[in-house]
Amino acid sequence: DRRILYFRPSMVRVLQPGVCDDLGKLTFMTSVLTPVFGIAGCRVTRCGYTGEDGVEVCVCVLTRVFWSQISVPSKAVVSLTEKLLANSEVRLAGLGARDSLRLEAGLCLYGNDIDETTTPVEAGLVWTIGKRRRLQRDFPGADVVVPQIKEKTQRKRVGLISAGPPARQHTPILAPGGQIIGEVTSGCPSPCLKQNIAMGYVETAFSKVGTALQVEVRKKAVPALVSKMPFVPTKYYTGQ
Repeated sequence: DRRILYFRPSMVRVLQPGVCDDLGKLTFMTSVLTPVFGIAGCRVTRCGYTGEDGVEVCVCVLTRVFWSQISVPSKAVVSLTEKLLANSEVRLAGLGARDSLRLEAGLCLYGNDIDETTTPVEAGLVWTIGKRRRLQRDFPGADVVVPQIKEKTQRKRVGLISAGPPARQHTPILAPGGQIIGEVTSGCPSPCLKQNIAMGYVETAFSKVGTALQVEVRKKAVPALVSKMPFVPTKYYTGQ
Protein backbone atom coordinates (compact mmCIF):
# COMPACT_ATOMS: atom_id res chain seq x y z
CA ASP A 1 0.00 0.00 0.00
CA ARG A 2 1.71 3.20 -1.21
CA ARG A 3 0.80 6.80 -2.01
CA ILE A 4 2.27 9.12 -4.61
CA LEU A 5 3.29 12.78 -4.40
CA TYR A 6 3.82 14.65 -7.68
CA PHE A 7 6.13 17.66 -8.00
CA ARG A 8 6.90 20.27 -10.62
CA PRO A 9 10.41 20.75 -12.15
CA SER A 10 11.74 23.03 -9.38
CA MET A 11 11.01 20.22 -6.91
CA VAL A 12 14.18 18.48 -8.07
CA ARG A 13 16.10 21.37 -6.53
CA VAL A 14 13.85 21.44 -3.44
CA LEU A 15 14.11 17.69 -2.96
CA GLN A 16 17.85 17.31 -3.52
CA PRO A 17 18.94 18.40 0.00
CA GLY A 18 16.83 15.59 1.48
CA VAL A 19 18.09 12.85 -0.86
CA CYS A 20 21.52 11.17 -0.88
CA ASP A 21 21.43 10.26 -4.57
CA ASP A 22 22.24 12.86 -7.24
CA LEU A 23 18.86 13.65 -8.83
CA GLY A 24 20.72 15.19 -11.76
CA LYS A 25 21.50 11.61 -12.81
CA LEU A 26 17.85 10.57 -12.55
CA THR A 27 16.63 10.83 -16.14
CA PHE A 28 13.14 10.43 -17.61
CA MET A 29 11.56 7.00 -16.99
CA THR A 30 14.08 5.99 -14.30
CA SER A 31 13.77 5.65 -10.52
CA VAL A 32 15.79 5.20 -7.33
CA LEU A 33 14.97 3.75 -3.90
CA THR A 34 16.28 6.23 -1.30
CA PRO A 35 15.50 7.90 2.04
CA VAL A 36 13.79 11.28 1.58
CA PHE A 37 14.32 13.79 4.39
CA GLY A 38 15.12 10.90 6.73
CA ILE A 39 12.12 8.78 5.72
CA ALA A 40 13.29 5.34 4.60
CA GLY A 41 11.70 3.20 1.88
CA CYS A 42 10.86 6.01 -0.54
CA ARG A 43 10.99 5.50 -4.29
CA VAL A 44 11.74 8.63 -6.31
CA THR A 45 10.89 8.40 -10.02
CA ARG A 46 11.04 10.71 -13.02
CA CYS A 47 8.11 9.34 -15.00
CA GLY A 48 5.64 12.24 -14.74
CA TYR A 49 2.27 12.22 -16.48
CA THR A 50 2.24 15.92 -17.34
CA GLY A 51 4.74 16.47 -20.16
CA GLU A 52 6.76 18.56 -17.71
CA ASP A 53 10.03 17.59 -16.08
CA GLY A 54 9.81 16.72 -12.41
CA VAL A 55 10.13 13.90 -9.94
CA GLU A 56 7.61 11.69 -8.19
CA VAL A 57 7.84 10.30 -4.67
CA CYS A 58 5.83 7.13 -4.07
CA VAL A 59 3.87 7.27 -0.76
CA CYS A 60 1.08 5.06 0.61
CA VAL A 61 -1.88 7.40 -0.20
CA LEU A 62 -2.59 9.22 -3.48
CA THR A 63 -1.79 12.86 -2.74
CA ARG A 64 -0.38 15.36 -5.19
CA VAL A 65 2.08 18.17 -4.84
CA PHE A 66 3.12 19.77 -8.14
CA TRP A 67 4.67 17.82 -10.49
CA SER A 68 6.97 15.00 -9.35
CA GLN A 69 6.19 11.72 -7.75
CA ILE A 70 7.70 10.26 -4.55
CA SER A 71 6.87 6.84 -2.97
CA VAL A 72 7.05 6.44 0.82
CA PRO A 73 5.40 4.28 3.53
CA SER A 74 1.84 5.62 4.12
CA LYS A 75 2.30 6.55 7.77
CA ALA A 76 5.07 8.92 6.68
CA VAL A 77 2.99 10.73 4.02
CA VAL A 78 1.81 13.56 6.27
CA SER A 79 5.29 14.07 7.70
CA LEU A 80 6.91 14.21 4.26
CA THR A 81 4.21 16.51 2.86
CA GLU A 82 4.62 18.94 5.76
CA LYS A 83 8.39 19.00 5.30
CA LEU A 84 8.00 19.78 1.61
CA LEU A 85 5.32 22.44 2.15
CA ALA A 86 7.64 24.20 4.60
CA ASN A 87 9.51 25.39 1.50
CA SER A 88 7.89 28.53 0.06
CA GLU A 89 8.35 27.22 -3.50
CA VAL A 90 6.00 24.29 -2.87
CA ARG A 91 2.25 24.59 -3.51
CA LEU A 92 -0.56 22.02 -3.52
CA ALA A 93 -2.34 21.27 -6.79
CA GLY A 94 -5.25 19.01 -7.67
CA LEU A 95 -6.19 16.52 -10.35
CA GLY A 96 -7.63 19.27 -12.54
CA ALA A 97 -4.18 20.86 -12.88
CA ARG A 98 -2.61 17.50 -13.70
CA ASP A 99 -5.33 16.73 -16.25
CA SER A 100 -4.90 20.02 -18.14
CA LEU A 101 -1.13 19.46 -18.27
CA ARG A 102 -1.39 15.89 -19.56
CA LEU A 103 -3.86 17.04 -22.22
CA GLU A 104 -1.55 19.89 -23.30
CA ALA A 105 1.14 17.20 -23.64
CA GLY A 106 -1.19 15.02 -25.75
CA LEU A 107 -1.06 12.15 -23.24
CA CYS A 108 -3.90 9.62 -23.16
CA LEU A 109 -6.04 8.94 -20.09
CA TYR A 110 -7.18 5.31 -19.84
CA GLY A 111 -10.97 5.12 -19.80
CA ASN A 112 -11.24 8.37 -21.76
CA ASP A 113 -8.83 8.33 -24.70
CA ILE A 114 -7.93 4.64 -24.73
CA ASP A 115 -9.69 1.52 -23.50
CA GLU A 116 -10.23 -2.11 -24.49
CA THR A 117 -12.01 -1.00 -27.70
CA THR A 118 -9.11 1.07 -29.10
CA THR A 119 -5.89 -0.16 -30.71
CA PRO A 120 -2.39 1.35 -30.51
CA VAL A 121 -2.63 2.21 -34.21
CA GLU A 122 -5.88 4.15 -33.84
CA ALA A 123 -4.48 5.94 -30.78
CA GLY A 124 -1.16 6.85 -32.40
CA LEU A 125 0.76 4.69 -29.91
CA VAL A 126 2.50 2.27 -32.27
CA TRP A 127 5.84 3.49 -30.89
CA THR A 128 5.08 1.46 -27.74
CA ILE A 129 5.42 -1.79 -29.72
CA GLY A 130 9.03 -2.81 -30.37
CA LYS A 131 10.19 -3.73 -33.88
CA ARG A 132 11.00 -7.31 -32.86
CA ARG A 133 7.53 -7.84 -31.42
CA ARG A 134 5.92 -6.48 -34.57
CA LEU A 135 7.94 -8.90 -36.69
CA GLN A 136 7.35 -11.91 -34.44
CA ARG A 137 3.72 -11.03 -33.66
CA ASP A 138 4.23 -12.33 -30.12
CA PHE A 139 1.98 -9.93 -28.21
CA PRO A 140 -1.75 -10.00 -27.35
CA GLY A 141 -3.81 -8.56 -30.19
CA ALA A 142 -1.05 -8.90 -32.79
CA ASP A 143 -3.44 -10.43 -35.33
CA VAL A 144 -5.44 -7.19 -35.28
CA VAL A 145 -2.72 -4.62 -34.63
CA VAL A 146 -0.02 -5.71 -37.11
CA PRO A 147 -2.32 -5.54 -40.18
CA GLN A 148 -3.48 -2.10 -38.98
CA ILE A 149 0.15 -0.91 -38.90
CA LYS A 150 0.49 -1.81 -42.59
CA GLU A 151 -2.90 -0.44 -43.62
CA LYS A 152 -4.99 2.60 -42.66
CA THR A 153 -7.45 2.30 -39.80
CA GLN A 154 -10.99 3.61 -40.06
CA ARG A 155 -10.44 6.14 -37.29
CA LYS A 156 -7.54 8.01 -35.74
CA ARG A 157 -6.87 9.99 -32.55
CA VAL A 158 -6.33 13.69 -33.26
CA GLY A 159 -5.81 16.92 -31.39
CA LEU A 160 -8.29 19.78 -31.78
CA ILE A 161 -8.18 23.50 -31.06
CA SER A 162 -11.63 25.08 -30.94
CA ALA A 163 -13.31 28.42 -30.38
CA GLY A 164 -16.21 29.18 -28.03
CA PRO A 165 -17.06 26.93 -25.06
CA PRO A 166 -14.61 24.03 -24.48
CA ALA A 167 -15.50 20.65 -25.99
CA ARG A 168 -15.71 17.99 -23.28
CA GLN A 169 -15.74 14.19 -23.35
CA HIS A 170 -18.44 12.68 -25.64
CA THR A 171 -18.82 15.94 -27.62
CA PRO A 172 -19.65 15.03 -31.27
CA ILE A 173 -17.06 15.99 -33.89
CA LEU A 174 -18.56 17.12 -37.18
CA ALA A 175 -17.31 17.35 -40.76
CA PRO A 176 -17.77 20.71 -42.56
CA GLY A 177 -21.02 19.33 -43.99
CA GLY A 178 -22.42 18.63 -40.53
CA GLN A 179 -22.21 14.83 -40.43
CA ILE A 180 -20.83 13.22 -37.26
CA ILE A 181 -17.36 11.80 -37.95
CA GLY A 182 -16.13 11.20 -34.41
CA GLU A 183 -16.22 12.07 -30.73
CA VAL A 184 -14.13 14.06 -28.27
CA THR A 185 -12.53 11.92 -25.55
CA SER A 186 -10.85 14.68 -23.49
CA GLY A 187 -11.10 18.46 -23.58
CA CYS A 188 -10.43 21.56 -21.49
CA PRO A 189 -9.26 25.18 -21.69
CA SER A 190 -5.47 25.25 -22.02
CA PRO A 191 -3.88 27.51 -19.36
CA CYS A 192 -0.66 27.68 -21.41
CA LEU A 193 -2.20 28.37 -24.83
CA LYS A 194 -5.23 30.38 -23.64
CA GLN A 195 -7.30 28.34 -26.10
CA ASN A 196 -9.66 25.39 -25.87
CA ILE A 197 -7.97 22.08 -26.66
CA ALA A 198 -9.30 18.57 -27.02
CA MET A 199 -8.44 15.16 -28.36
CA GLY A 200 -10.72 12.57 -29.85
CA TYR A 201 -11.21 10.08 -32.65
CA VAL A 202 -12.30 10.97 -36.18
CA GLU A 203 -12.63 9.12 -39.46
CA THR A 204 -9.13 8.83 -40.91
CA ALA A 205 -10.03 10.91 -43.97
CA PHE A 206 -10.49 13.92 -41.67
CA SER A 207 -7.40 13.39 -39.49
CA LYS A 208 -4.81 15.49 -41.34
CA VAL A 209 -3.34 18.38 -39.33
CA GLY A 210 -4.92 21.66 -40.43
CA THR A 211 -8.28 20.12 -41.39
CA ALA A 212 -11.19 22.42 -40.51
CA LEU A 213 -13.91 20.61 -38.56
CA GLN A 214 -16.60 21.46 -36.00
CA VAL A 215 -17.50 20.30 -32.51
CA GLU A 216 -21.10 20.30 -31.30
CA VAL A 217 -21.17 22.13 -27.96
CA ARG A 218 -24.57 22.76 -26.34
CA LYS A 219 -26.26 21.82 -29.64
CA LYS A 220 -24.28 24.46 -31.55
CA ALA A 221 -21.58 23.77 -34.14
CA VAL A 222 -18.31 25.41 -33.07
CA PRO A 223 -15.29 25.72 -35.43
CA ALA A 224 -12.38 23.40 -34.62
CA LEU A 225 -9.04 22.74 -36.27
CA VAL A 226 -7.10 19.47 -36.26
CA SER A 227 -3.86 20.27 -34.46
CA LYS A 228 -0.50 18.57 -34.05
CA MET A 229 0.13 17.03 -30.61
CA PRO A 230 1.57 17.70 -28.14
CA PHE A 231 -0.16 21.07 -28.03
CA VAL A 232 2.63 22.32 -25.74
CA PRO A 233 6.20 20.98 -26.19
CA THR A 234 7.17 18.41 -23.56
CA LYS A 235 10.12 19.02 -21.24
CA TYR A 236 11.29 15.56 -20.23
CA TYR A 237 14.71 15.48 -18.58
CA THR A 238 17.13 13.25 -20.51
CA GLY A 239 20.36 14.32 -18.82
CA GLN A 240 22.78 17.23 -18.69
